[in-house]
Amino acid sequence: MSAEDTTEGRGEPAIRTMPLPRDANASGDIFGGWILSQMDLAGGIVAAERAGGRTVTVAVEGMKFHRPVFVGDTVSCYARIVRIGRSSITVDVETVARRRHVRKEVTVTEGLFTYVAVDDNGHPRAVNRVD
Repeated sequence: MSAEDTTEGRGEPAIRTMPLPRDANASGDIFGGWILSQMDLAGGIVAAERAGGRTVTVAVEGMKFHRPVFVGDTVSCYARIVRIGRSSITVDVETVARRRHVRKEVTVTEGLFTYVAVDDNGHPRAVNRVD
């Protein structure tokens, strides 16, 4: 997916936030770890809703950073389920930044997140069926 794509095919908007100066390095670029945590939250929301309960992150694959994120950008994470196993759910998460003052949106990063549905004791359980 190119960094200039439209929102079609991105999945559902799962989270929207704005990074603060504390989330940036001395040059004003937002830390990749901050972006990764927002993506994990977005994917986790979608996975837990689909699983019908608690999920835990078990893998992050294929992270690609296309463009930097800056203080004052509006960051949106879009999440789309791409695979459902017996107890696992894989979610493609794409992060888009709306640049401050110019209102232009660009894809800044994407990655695949895998979650496992767990019971109250933290043991894997089957993903609830959707009828």
